[in-house]
Amino acid sequence: MKSKLLIALFATVGIATSVYAAPATYTTDANHTFAQFEYNHLGFSNQTSRFNTVTGTVTIDQAAKKGSADITIDTKSVDTGSTVFNSHIQSEDFLSTTQFPTATFQSNDMIFKGDKPIELKGVLTLKGVSKPVTLKVSNFECKKHPMTGADYCGANAVTKVKRTEFNMGKYAPNVGDDVTITIAIEAAKKE
Repeated sequence: MKSKLLIALFATVGIATSVYAAPATYTTDANHTFAQFEYNHLGFSNQTSRFNTVTGTVTIDQAAKKGSADITIDTKSVDTGSTVFNSHIQSEDFLSTTQFPTATFQSNDMIFKGDKPIELKGVLTLKGVSKPVTLKVSNFECKKHPMTGADYCGANAVTKVKRTEFNMGKYAPNVGDDVTITIAIEAAKKE
């Protein structure tokens, strides 16, 4: 009886650790992955807009405490809540989406605390300018999706940049230079 209990215990531990035994790559879920940005408008209010189309992959090796991310944002999918303002943000003064239809974030430096990533250090390329940024990670969770049964990971990540450093300084400093970028990501394990 004791030996059967030990065998069952080791088998359970083996199954639990096998989930994290090798690097796993996850592909973003288009319905639950978005990037938003926030800035101060003329000292009146903080304006929040988002990009509706964000794609990419995240690779996580929980055992080695390593990971990477490759994220692409369709800058033409910007959604300010106003079609007039969407066009304004897509103009050459800001995103210049005709010339630069995508923004990217690439990282090969995932920092862990315990079993969970807390930072992603990488390069943000926006309007043709590449700068190092660090995304602070929160709400990280990997588990079976309760509706589909697929292996899923999700998290939120945030960073702050200066838009003037990406050639988008129109109206600064009246329109705030500091921009907070927040990404909500949910991704399914690639089979």
